Formats: sequence, C-alpha cells, structure tokens
Amino acid sequence: QVQLVESGGGLVQAGGSLRLSCAASGLIFRLNTMAWYRQGPGKQRELVADITSSGSTNYVDSVKGRFTISRDNAKNTVYLQMNSLKPEDTAVYYCNAKSLGLPVASWGQGTQVTVSS
Repeated sequence: QVQLVESGGGLVQAGGSLRLSCAASGLIFRLNTMAWYRQGPGKQRELVADITSSGSTNYVDSVKGRFTISRDNAKNTVYLQMNSLKPEDTAVYYCNAKSLGLPVASWGQGTQVTVSS
C-alpha cells in the first residue's frame, strides 16, 4: 500500500519561500514519476509540477521560474522548493506518484501553505 506523507507547509508573507517534502513508501520510488498537486480554496486540485524517474521536470505556467521540484531516490522523498510566493499560491499541497497522466495512489493529508499579502 502506497503511503505519502507531506510536510513543510506554513504561513509565509508574499515574496517568501518554503520547502515542501513528501516521503513515499510502498512503491519502487526510483521508477516512478512523482508530482506535486495543490487545491486552493474553492478550487479543483491541479498539477503543479512533476519529475520523472530520469529527472526531467515539468511545471504549470503559473509557477515556472519560482518553484523547483527535485527528488532524492535514496530517501524516497520528493521536494518542492517554492520561492517568490504569492497569495494565489495559498492551497493544500499534495504529492503523488503519476502514471499515464493520472495520480496513482490514495491522497495523503497534504500540507497547508498560506501566503499573506
């Protein structure tokens, strides 16, 4: 059974930075594309960034140049470095493995990111 545990969220002022972590278990981590998603207030969950097993990355346009996804296969952990945060980045952030464009595991509890103006 895949388990995903997100951490690192918090309250930050606009322009600040946070680093999110997601520890994964129950899957062959190094073989999986991993992704970060977010769900803002009153919004649908959206894909923010993903990273393939070979390290290729993709980002939604709204975070390009500000967010960086990375992974540590030795620790079964994926990270999201978020810089120059904006109030519109406020959301619960989730990670998941991704296959054929879709998340493959049950969602974890997520980590709340709140950006004040």
